[in-house]
Amino acid sequence: MLTHSSEAQQAVKPSINHIALYVKDLAISTNFYQEIIGLDTIPEPFHDGKHVWFSIGKGIQLHIISGSEIPPQRQRQTHTCFAVSSVDAFAASLTKKKIEYENVRGEKSAITIRPDGFKQLYFLDPDGYWIEISDAK
Repeated sequence: MLTHSSEAQQAVKPSINHIALYVKDLAISTNFYQEIIGLDTIPEPFHDGKHVWFSIGKGIQLHIISGSEIPPQRQRQTHTCFAVSSVDAFAASLTKKKIEYENVRGEKSAITIRPDGFKQLYFLDPDGYWIEISDAK
C-alpha cells in the first residue's frame, strides 16, 4: 500500500470539474436544461455552435456537446442528480410540463421516499440520459 504525506495527498486529491453529455440536438437539450432543470448558461470557449455550458454548482459545470448519433445506455443507476428544495414542487412542475417521471422502482408519477425520509424521482432528458431529482437536505 502506498502512503502519501498530507501535503502530497492534497496536491493530487481530485474534485469534480464538469460533466459532459453528448446530445443529438443542442437547441432542444439547451432548452431542456434551462427550462426543465432551471440551469443558467455560462460562457464557453469554443464559440462554435456545438457547445453549451451550464453552472451546476460552485466551480462545477455541465457541458452539452452536439453531434451524438448513438443513444446512451438507459440504466437508471447511471444518472446525474440535482438537489432541489422541494421534490414535490418539482414533480408538480414536471407534471404540468407533461414530462413523465418515476420512482426508483419504475412506478410512473411516483416519488421514492427512502427510510430516512429523503425524497427522489427520476426522468429522462431528451437524449435518454437519466436525471435524479432529490431533496437538498
